[in-house]
Amino acid sequence: MIPLIAASCWEVFSRYVLGEPTLWAYEIGYMAMGTHFLIGLAYTLRQREHVRVDFFYSHVSEKARAVIDAFAYVALLLPLAGWLAFGLGEKAIRAYETHERTGLSAFNPVVWPFRLIMATGFALLFLQALAELLRCYEALRKPR
Repeated sequence: MIPLIAASCWEVFSRYVLGEPTLWAYEIGYMAMGTHFLIGLAYTLRQREHVRVDFFYSHVSEKARAVIDAFAYVALLLPLAGWLAFGLGEKAIRAYETHERTGLSAFNPVVWPFRLIMATGFALLFLQALAELLRCYEALRKPR
């Protein structure tokens, strides 16, 4: 978060005090925020802090919750996270090989590090979803 805060503060100072907006703050901002968000996905799942609709979920037994979670992991999260990790990994490799740049400003940084972070974030989410699926399996194995 420090690069994001520093870039944002400099941009505000440069734009409103010096009257000269920067060419690079936007790109640093979206890359830093995207990195923070993507790496936080798996950690938030591990801490069980993702937003969920508790209308039904909070009124069922632990085993029923495990079934609901297992279904969500198998049917939705694992396929989606795996597909995104693989696809973004391929895009990161292609961006590295072609020296792709953002093209959004004069700063024009290479994009492969950010794409690699995106792929890593979804790979970590995939692995955490597998761990959560094992947690569901253990909850279902427990005797009452």
